[in-house]
Amino acid sequence: MGESRDAGVREPRTAREIERLGGRYGLDPQAGAQLACLVDSLVSDTHAPTAVREPSRVVDDHLADSLVAIELEEIRVAASIADIGSGAGLPGLPLAVARPEARVFLVESASRKCAYLEGLLARCSIANCEVIHARVETWTSGRNRLDVVTARAVAALPVVLEYAAPLLRVGGTLVAWRGRRDPDEDRAAADAAAALGMGAVAIHRVHPYQDAEHRHLHVWVKALETPARFPRRPGMAAKRPLGGR
Repeated sequence: MGESRDAGVREPRTAREIERLGGRYGLDPQAGAQLACLVDSLVSDTHAPTAVREPSRVVDDHLADSLVAIELEEIRVAASIADIGSGAGLPGLPLAVARPEARVFLVESASRKCAYLEGLLARCSIANCEVIHARVETWTSGRNRLDVVTARAVAALPVVLEYAAPLLRVGGTLVAWRGRRDPDEDRAAADAAAALGMGAVAIHRVHPYQDAEHRHLHVWVKALETPARFPRRPGMAAKRPLGGR
């Protein structure tokens, strides 16, 4: 792991914030300790791929914003979750801590970030998680098998839908973290979903922490088998997105 700054979880205020977050979602003390470990790394490890370093902001912007998906039944009952474009492991790692009975895959194409994630799993004793070093379009062993795919700060919705659809089993769910609603993007996403076999969307306004504004979880269900032409070759979803965007 990288050089350390002062570890934020040693601050009583940060520890109380983590405890409150655990209480909100009914997490046990072991989960609380693992969340504290995640905060410590994101605050103090210079190799952590995040620009957010202030402890309270890490708790809010990273942990709370990830764990708010526990409010969705689809997340609470999923046996398998793939977090695509996982980066620093968000939202996948906090969800893995909250759902220790689920199998969570962190799909990330950057080798440096994968190395950080592997170290973090060992450091925080998170046993139900696996790092997948691959572009999401090339992860063939993940296709048609996942209960849930998550995506936070990855790409526009039509692109996220194309990444996720081939990985989901029929009946599986994509949960995409978004900010302020964009009617044009929503319309493009609906067109993309129709081409991918993804069903109607539910959009949940969520409030992960006190000062959070314009936070939404977009939920799409895979209604039909994804056409065989998907996924397209790497880069095409972003270069020529479905839905005209």
